[in-house]
Amino acid sequence: MKNILWLGMALFCLHLNAQENKKEENLWSAHRASSHAPIGVMGDHTHHKGEFMVSYRYMTMQMQDLRYESDDVNEEFVYQNYMTAPQEMMMGMHMLGAMYAPSDGLTFMVMANYITNDMDLTMRMSNDMGMAMDTDFSTSSSGFGDVSVSALVNLMNKNQQALHAEFGIGIPTGSIDEKDETAMSNGEEVILPYPMQIGSGSFSTKLGMTYLWQTEKLRGGAQANAKFFLNENDNDYRLGNQYLATSWLALDATENFSFSVRAEANYTEQIEGNNPVLNPMMVTTANTSNSGGMQLNYAIGGNYYFTKNTLKGLRFAAEVKLPAYQEPNGVQLKQKYSVTLGTQYSF
Repeated sequence: MKNILWLGMALFCLHLNAQENKKEENLWSAHRASSHAPIGVMGDHTHHKGEFMVSYRYMTMQMQDLRYESDDVNEEFVYQNYMTAPQEMMMGMHMLGAMYAPSDGLTFMVMANYITNDMDLTMRMSNDMGMAMDTDFSTSSSGFGDVSVSALVNLMNKNQQALHAEFGIGIPTGSIDEKDETAMSNGEEVILPYPMQIGSGSFSTKLGMTYLWQTEKLRGGAQANAKFFLNENDNDYRLGNQYLATSWLALDATENFSFSVRAEANYTEQIEGNNPVLNPMMVTTANTSNSGGMQLNYAIGGNYYFTKNTLKGLRFAAEVKLPAYQEPNGVQLKQKYSVTLGTQYSF
Protein backbone atom coordinates (compact mmCIF):
# COMPACT_ATOMS: atom_id res chain seq x y z
CA MET A 1 0.00 0.00 0.00
CA LYS A 2 2.84 2.33 0.90
CA ASN A 3 4.53 1.67 -2.44
CA ILE A 4 1.29 2.43 -4.26
CA LEU A 5 1.03 5.79 -2.46
CA TRP A 6 4.62 6.65 -3.38
CA LEU A 7 3.95 5.70 -6.98
CA GLY A 8 0.79 7.83 -7.04
CA MET A 9 2.64 10.83 -5.64
CA ALA A 10 5.43 10.42 -8.21
CA LEU A 11 2.96 10.24 -11.07
CA PHE A 12 1.16 13.33 -9.76
CA CYS A 13 4.45 15.29 -9.58
CA LEU A 14 5.35 14.20 -13.10
CA HIS A 15 1.92 15.38 -14.27
CA LEU A 16 2.39 18.78 -12.62
CA ASN A 17 5.86 19.11 -14.13
CA ALA A 18 4.55 18.21 -17.59
CA GLN A 19 1.76 20.77 -17.24
CA GLU A 20 4.28 23.43 -16.17
CA ASN A 21 6.59 22.62 -19.09
CA LYS A 22 3.64 22.77 -21.49
CA LYS A 23 2.68 26.13 -20.00
CA GLU A 24 6.24 27.42 -20.41
CA GLU A 25 6.38 26.17 -24.01
CA ASN A 26 3.16 28.02 -24.78
CA LEU A 27 4.46 31.39 -23.59
CA TRP A 28 5.79 34.02 -25.96
CA SER A 29 9.58 33.94 -25.71
CA ALA A 30 12.45 36.15 -26.88
CA HIS A 31 15.12 33.54 -27.60
CA ARG A 32 15.34 33.80 -31.39
CA ALA A 33 16.50 36.50 -33.78
CA SER A 34 12.95 37.02 -35.04
CA SER A 35 11.69 37.55 -31.49
CA HIS A 36 13.02 41.09 -31.54
CA ALA A 37 11.13 43.75 -33.43
CA PRO A 38 12.96 45.68 -36.17
CA ILE A 39 15.57 48.02 -34.70
CA GLY A 40 13.46 51.04 -35.69
CA VAL A 41 10.77 50.05 -33.15
CA MET A 42 11.26 51.27 -29.57
CA GLY A 43 9.99 49.59 -26.42
CA ASP A 44 8.94 46.42 -28.27
CA HIS A 45 9.64 43.92 -25.46
CA THR A 46 9.91 43.47 -21.71
CA HIS A 47 12.33 41.48 -19.54
CA HIS A 48 12.25 38.90 -16.78
CA LYS A 49 12.89 39.88 -13.17
CA GLY A 50 16.46 41.02 -12.58
CA GLU A 51 17.41 41.32 -16.27
CA PHE A 52 19.24 44.34 -17.71
CA MET A 53 19.60 45.45 -21.30
CA VAL A 54 21.78 48.20 -22.78
CA SER A 55 21.44 49.42 -26.35
CA TYR A 56 22.94 51.78 -28.91
CA ARG A 57 21.29 52.93 -32.12
CA TYR A 58 22.37 55.29 -34.87
CA MET A 59 19.75 56.71 -37.22
CA THR A 60 20.40 58.89 -40.25
CA MET A 61 17.67 60.51 -42.36
CA GLN A 62 17.77 62.50 -45.58
CA MET A 63 15.13 65.04 -46.62
CA GLN A 64 15.17 66.61 -50.07
CA ASP A 65 12.81 68.19 -52.64
CA LEU A 66 9.67 70.10 -51.71
CA ARG A 67 6.08 69.05 -51.23
CA TYR A 68 3.01 71.18 -50.61
CA GLU A 69 0.37 69.01 -48.96
CA SER A 70 -0.35 66.28 -51.57
CA ASP A 71 1.63 67.81 -54.47
CA ASP A 72 5.31 68.06 -55.36
CA VAL A 73 6.44 71.66 -55.90
CA ASN A 74 9.66 73.46 -56.81
CA GLU A 75 11.57 76.45 -55.48
CA GLU A 76 9.63 78.92 -57.63
CA PHE A 77 6.49 77.99 -55.70
CA VAL A 78 8.25 78.80 -52.45
CA TYR A 79 9.67 82.13 -53.64
CA GLN A 80 6.14 83.43 -54.22
CA ASN A 81 5.77 83.75 -50.42
CA TYR A 82 9.21 83.32 -48.87
CA MET A 83 12.71 84.69 -49.41
CA THR A 84 14.44 81.38 -48.68
CA ALA A 85 13.79 77.80 -49.77
CA PRO A 86 15.28 74.73 -48.03
CA GLN A 87 17.11 72.38 -50.39
CA GLU A 88 18.20 69.41 -48.29
CA MET A 89 18.45 68.34 -44.68
CA MET A 90 20.48 65.55 -43.11
CA MET A 91 19.72 64.43 -39.58
CA GLY A 92 21.75 62.04 -37.45
CA MET A 93 20.79 60.66 -34.06
CA HIS A 94 22.86 58.60 -31.63
CA MET A 95 20.54 56.84 -29.16
CA LEU A 96 21.60 55.24 -25.89
CA GLY A 97 19.11 53.11 -23.99
CA ALA A 98 18.89 50.96 -20.88
CA MET A 99 16.19 48.63 -19.55
CA TYR A 100 15.77 46.92 -16.18
CA ALA A 101 13.04 44.63 -14.88
CA PRO A 102 12.43 44.74 -11.10
CA SER A 103 9.75 42.07 -11.63
CA ASP A 104 8.37 39.86 -14.40
CA GLY A 105 5.46 42.25 -14.83
CA LEU A 106 7.34 45.56 -15.00
CA THR A 107 10.29 46.82 -17.05
CA PHE A 108 11.76 50.32 -16.85
CA MET A 109 13.33 51.97 -19.89
CA VAL A 110 15.39 55.16 -20.25
CA MET A 111 16.52 56.72 -23.54
CA ALA A 112 18.94 59.58 -24.26
CA ASN A 113 20.18 60.86 -27.61
CA TYR A 114 22.68 63.12 -29.34
CA ILE A 115 21.41 64.85 -32.49
CA THR A 116 23.11 66.50 -35.47
CA ASN A 117 21.22 68.59 -38.05
CA ASP A 118 22.56 70.02 -41.32
CA MET A 119 20.43 72.01 -43.78
CA ASP A 120 21.25 73.54 -47.17
CA LEU A 121 19.15 76.53 -48.28
CA THR A 122 18.91 79.06 -51.11
CA MET A 123 17.92 82.70 -50.59
CA ARG A 124 16.57 84.71 -53.55
CA MET A 125 16.77 88.50 -53.76
CA SER A 126 16.39 90.98 -56.62
CA ASN A 127 19.11 93.44 -57.60
CA ASP A 128 18.60 97.04 -58.72
CA MET A 129 17.82 95.85 -62.24
CA GLY A 130 15.12 93.48 -61.01
CA MET A 131 17.18 90.36 -61.72
CA ALA A 132 16.93 87.44 -59.30
CA MET A 133 20.09 86.66 -57.35
CA ASP A 134 20.35 83.33 -55.54
CA THR A 135 22.61 82.81 -52.53
CA ASP A 136 23.31 79.31 -51.25
CA PHE A 137 24.14 78.79 -47.57
CA SER A 138 24.04 76.10 -44.89
CA THR A 139 23.16 75.92 -41.22
CA SER A 140 23.87 73.23 -38.63
CA SER A 141 23.12 72.36 -35.03
CA SER A 142 24.03 69.57 -32.64
CA GLY A 143 23.65 68.56 -29.03
CA PHE A 144 22.00 66.24 -26.54
CA GLY A 145 18.24 65.96 -26.99
CA ASP A 146 15.37 65.29 -24.61
CA VAL A 147 15.51 62.31 -22.24
CA SER A 148 12.63 59.83 -21.96
CA VAL A 149 11.76 57.45 -19.11
CA SER A 150 9.11 54.75 -19.54
CA ALA A 151 7.46 51.90 -17.67
CA LEU A 152 6.49 48.81 -19.70
CA VAL A 153 3.73 46.81 -18.01
CA ASN A 154 2.98 43.22 -19.02
CA LEU A 155 -0.71 42.60 -19.59
CA MET A 156 -0.71 39.13 -21.17
CA ASN A 157 1.60 36.25 -22.08
CA LYS A 158 -0.13 33.08 -23.23
CA ASN A 159 -0.83 31.02 -26.34
CA GLN A 160 2.47 32.31 -27.82
CA GLN A 161 1.18 35.87 -27.67
CA ALA A 162 2.18 38.80 -25.47
CA LEU A 163 0.77 42.24 -24.79
CA HIS A 164 2.26 45.14 -22.85
CA ALA A 165 1.50 48.81 -22.26
CA GLU A 166 3.92 51.73 -22.14
CA PHE A 167 3.64 54.78 -19.91
CA GLY A 168 6.40 57.33 -20.48
CA ILE A 169 7.48 60.88 -19.77
CA GLY A 170 9.80 63.15 -21.75
CA ILE A 171 12.12 65.55 -19.94
CA PRO A 172 13.08 68.72 -21.91
CA THR A 173 16.86 68.50 -21.63
CA GLY A 174 17.50 69.42 -25.30
CA SER A 175 18.24 72.97 -26.47
CA ILE A 176 15.62 75.16 -28.18
CA ASP A 177 18.05 78.08 -28.60
CA GLU A 178 20.35 76.73 -31.32
CA LYS A 179 21.95 79.46 -33.45
CA ASP A 180 24.03 79.75 -36.61
CA GLU A 181 24.97 82.27 -39.30
CA THR A 182 22.60 82.72 -42.26
CA ALA A 183 22.78 84.60 -45.57
CA MET A 184 21.02 87.59 -43.98
CA SER A 185 22.69 87.69 -40.57
CA ASN A 186 25.83 89.64 -41.59
CA GLY A 187 28.18 87.20 -39.89
CA GLU A 188 26.21 87.05 -36.64
CA GLU A 189 24.60 83.91 -35.27
CA VAL A 190 20.80 84.03 -35.10
CA ILE A 191 18.17 81.66 -33.72
CA LEU A 192 17.46 78.76 -36.09
CA PRO A 193 13.97 77.62 -37.19
CA TYR A 194 12.02 74.84 -35.50
CA PRO A 195 13.34 71.74 -37.39
CA MET A 196 16.92 72.72 -36.54
CA GLN A 197 16.34 72.81 -32.79
CA ILE A 198 17.60 69.87 -30.73
CA GLY A 199 14.90 69.59 -28.07
CA SER A 200 11.23 70.32 -27.56
CA GLY A 201 11.45 72.62 -24.54
CA SER A 202 8.31 70.93 -23.16
CA PHE A 203 7.52 68.05 -20.86
CA SER A 204 5.71 65.25 -22.66
CA THR A 205 3.90 62.02 -21.94
CA LYS A 206 3.79 58.88 -24.05
CA LEU A 207 1.13 56.17 -24.04
CA GLY A 208 1.52 53.01 -26.07
CA MET A 209 0.53 49.38 -26.57
CA THR A 210 2.54 46.55 -28.14
CA TYR A 211 1.22 43.14 -29.25
CA LEU A 212 3.54 40.22 -30.14
CA TRP A 213 2.84 36.80 -31.64
CA GLN A 214 4.88 33.83 -32.80
CA THR A 215 4.76 30.51 -34.62
CA GLU A 216 7.52 28.00 -35.21
CA LYS A 217 9.09 30.03 -38.07
CA LEU A 218 7.25 33.35 -38.16
CA ARG A 219 6.99 36.12 -35.60
CA GLY A 220 5.37 39.49 -35.73
CA GLY A 221 3.81 42.31 -33.84
CA ALA A 222 2.03 45.62 -33.85
CA GLN A 223 2.50 48.81 -31.88
CA ALA A 224 0.52 52.01 -31.44
CA ASN A 225 1.59 55.00 -29.39
CA ALA A 226 0.88 58.68 -28.89
CA LYS A 227 3.15 61.42 -27.58
CA PHE A 228 1.61 64.56 -26.08
CA PHE A 229 3.58 67.74 -25.40
CA LEU A 230 2.18 69.20 -22.19
CA ASN A 231 3.28 72.84 -21.99
CA GLU A 232 4.34 75.84 -24.04
CA ASN A 233 8.11 76.19 -23.90
CA ASP A 234 10.19 79.26 -23.00
CA ASN A 235 10.14 80.38 -26.66
CA ASP A 236 6.32 80.56 -26.74
CA TYR A 237 5.51 77.46 -28.77
CA ARG A 238 4.62 73.79 -28.29
CA LEU A 239 5.51 71.02 -30.72
CA GLY A 240 2.65 69.09 -32.30
CA ASN A 241 1.46 65.87 -30.69
CA GLN A 242 2.64 62.70 -32.44
CA TYR A 243 0.68 59.53 -33.26
CA LEU A 244 2.24 56.34 -34.62
CA ALA A 245 1.02 52.87 -35.64
CA THR A 246 3.27 50.14 -37.00
CA SER A 247 3.16 46.41 -37.71
CA TRP A 248 5.91 43.97 -38.68
CA LEU A 249 6.56 40.39 -39.76
CA ALA A 250 9.85 38.53 -39.19
CA LEU A 251 11.12 35.25 -40.64
CA ASP A 252 13.97 33.15 -39.25
CA ALA A 253 16.49 32.48 -42.03
CA THR A 254 18.84 30.60 -39.68
CA GLU A 255 19.01 29.95 -35.95
CA ASN A 256 20.67 33.35 -35.46
CA PHE A 257 19.52 35.52 -38.38
CA SER A 258 16.09 36.87 -39.35
CA PHE A 259 14.60 39.16 -42.01
CA SER A 260 11.77 41.61 -41.30
CA VAL A 261 9.31 43.77 -43.19
CA ARG A 262 7.39 46.60 -41.57
CA ALA A 263 4.66 49.12 -42.36
CA GLU A 264 4.26 52.39 -40.48
CA ALA A 265 1.80 55.26 -40.36
CA ASN A 266 2.44 58.45 -38.42
CA TYR A 267 0.68 61.75 -37.98
CA THR A 268 2.08 64.89 -36.34
CA GLU A 269 -0.01 67.93 -35.46
CA GLN A 270 1.08 71.46 -36.30
CA ILE A 271 3.21 73.47 -33.90
CA GLU A 272 1.11 75.67 -31.64
CA GLY A 273 2.26 79.22 -30.96
CA ASN A 274 5.44 80.68 -32.46
CA ASN A 275 8.86 81.91 -31.52
CA PRO A 276 8.62 85.72 -31.72
CA VAL A 277 12.28 85.97 -32.76
CA LEU A 278 11.66 84.07 -36.02
CA ASN A 279 10.34 85.81 -39.15
CA PRO A 280 7.74 83.47 -40.72
CA MET A 281 8.13 85.22 -44.11
CA MET A 282 11.87 84.59 -44.33
CA VAL A 283 11.92 80.80 -44.78
CA THR A 284 9.33 78.01 -44.85
CA THR A 285 10.82 76.32 -41.76
CA ALA A 286 10.20 79.47 -39.65
CA ASN A 287 6.43 79.34 -40.33
CA THR A 288 4.56 76.97 -38.00
CA SER A 289 1.89 76.34 -40.65
CA ASN A 290 4.60 74.33 -42.42
CA SER A 291 4.88 71.71 -39.69
CA GLY A 292 3.39 68.30 -39.03
CA GLY A 293 1.40 66.14 -41.41
CA MET A 294 0.83 62.51 -42.35
CA GLN A 295 3.29 59.93 -43.64
CA LEU A 296 3.11 56.24 -44.61
CA ASN A 297 6.37 54.27 -44.66
CA TYR A 298 7.62 50.76 -45.33
CA ALA A 299 10.84 49.19 -44.09
CA ILE A 300 13.04 46.11 -44.44
CA GLY A 301 15.48 44.94 -41.82
CA GLY A 302 17.54 42.17 -40.35
CA ASN A 303 18.54 40.87 -36.90
CA TYR A 304 21.53 38.77 -35.90
CA TYR A 305 21.16 37.35 -32.40
CA PHE A 306 23.70 35.29 -30.45
CA THR A 307 21.96 32.49 -28.56
CA LYS A 308 24.93 30.55 -27.15
CA ASN A 309 28.27 30.82 -25.38
CA THR A 310 29.82 34.05 -24.08
CA LEU A 311 28.03 36.31 -26.61
CA LYS A 312 24.57 35.04 -25.68
CA GLY A 313 22.14 37.96 -25.47
CA LEU A 314 24.00 40.15 -27.97
CA ARG A 315 22.08 41.44 -30.99
CA PHE A 316 23.09 43.39 -34.10
CA ALA A 317 20.38 44.85 -36.32
CA ALA A 318 19.76 47.16 -39.26
CA GLU A 319 16.68 48.63 -40.94
CA VAL A 320 16.09 50.80 -44.01
CA LYS A 321 12.86 52.83 -44.09
CA LEU A 322 11.38 54.45 -47.20
CA PRO A 323 8.33 56.68 -47.67
CA ALA A 324 5.27 55.32 -49.47
CA TYR A 325 3.15 58.48 -49.19
CA GLN A 326 3.68 61.92 -47.67
CA GLU A 327 1.18 64.70 -47.05
CA PRO A 328 2.77 67.47 -44.99
CA ASN A 329 1.00 70.52 -43.64
CA GLY A 330 2.03 73.42 -45.87
CA VAL A 331 5.41 73.32 -47.66
CA GLN A 332 8.09 70.97 -46.34
CA LEU A 333 11.05 68.92 -47.49
CA LYS A 334 10.21 65.34 -48.41
CA GLN A 335 11.75 62.46 -46.51
CA LYS A 336 13.88 60.35 -48.85
CA TYR A 337 15.05 57.55 -46.57
CA SER A 338 16.20 56.69 -43.08
CA VAL A 339 18.65 54.01 -41.96
CA THR A 340 18.90 52.67 -38.42
CA LEU A 341 21.79 50.55 -37.16
CA GLY A 342 21.94 49.20 -33.65
CA THR A 343 23.17 46.74 -31.10
CA GLN A 344 21.63 45.45 -27.86
CA TYR A 345 22.97 43.32 -25.05
CA SER A 346 20.82 41.58 -22.43
CA PHE A 347 22.20 40.08 -19.23
